[in-house]
Amino acid sequence: MKVGDRAEIRRTFTKDEVASCVALGGAPSAGVPEPMIGALFSYLLGVRLPGPGTNYLKQSLNFERTAEIGAPLKASVEVTRLRPDKALADFATVCVNEKGETICTGRALVRVKDVEEVGNRE
Repeated sequence: MKVGDRAEIRRTFTKDEVASCVALGGAPSAGVPEPMIGALFSYLLGVRLPGPGTNYLKQSLNFERTAEIGAPLKASVEVTRLRPDKALADFATVCVNEKGETICTGRALVRVKDVEEVGNRE
């Protein structure tokens, strides 16, 4: 892993998925609930980059607009800093809609000490 490495996912949330999230205790929302968008970053960090064994330490998200239910989204994470002495990695997080409009930006800090050494993750 090096500064500049990135991973992304494209995802569309349906009305039924949003309703299920709200039924689990989420607040009703006019669009995709913010925790569902945050989960995209959790998925990327835990499965793709750095991958299995990642310990999520901190996340901050700044939402600029509401993501529409049923509209395609693209979430990405990018390595911005590595601290090998502490086994830490900083990431920039971004989610945009199909028009390229920013839904949210943020940062994530993860511990990479226990990340599995795995080849190309899907």
